[in-house]
Amino acid sequence: MSTQRLEAFTDGVIAIIITIMVLEIHVPKGSDLGSLREEAPLLLAYVLSYINVGIFWNNHHHMLHATERINGRVLWANLGLLFWLTLVPFVIRWIDEAGFTADPVAAYGVVLTGAAISYLILERTIIAANGPDSRLAAAVGTERKGRMSLGLYICGVVFAFIEPWVSIAIYIAVALMWFVPDRRIESLSQR
Repeated sequence: MSTQRLEAFTDGVIAIIITIMVLEIHVPKGSDLGSLREEAPLLLAYVLSYINVGIFWNNHHHMLHATERINGRVLWANLGLLFWLTLVPFVIRWIDEAGFTADPVAAYGVVLTGAAISYLILERTIIAANGPDSRLAAAVGTERKGRMSLGLYICGVVFAFIEPWVSIAIYIAVALMWFVPDRRIESLSQR
């Protein structure tokens, strides 16, 4: 099976996720900039979520360009990643309704943790389908950055019950780590 169909499907689902996220943003009730303050938590959650979804999409794109073959296991692993990403609009809506409180902030971290685990599973499934000497296997190596991100997400979930803003800072830190696409895969696809 071609990676192009998988990439096109994933692109479509991610476009829908982003559309749902932006549709959840309410128009301010007032006509001045001060009225934006009420919507600030949702806007901040939207920006962070947009960046996170974009990071997963960007790295997914590069990963598929380093992939020659996919199989049924890869398709299911990809669906696992998309499942977690589709929950992002739900948790940012919960943050909007409840504020930056323990449970919604922890749920946001659980969704990011699930997406990170699913991404790593997808990566390993693609490597298994393409062999240990594949271009992707050579590019990702031990996947230290991915595992560190996963650990930070788990810390963010725990800290949500102590101080939710620390969790938000952790989620932002992970996003900053990944803001630039994975250079290992990007450099490989340019060769």
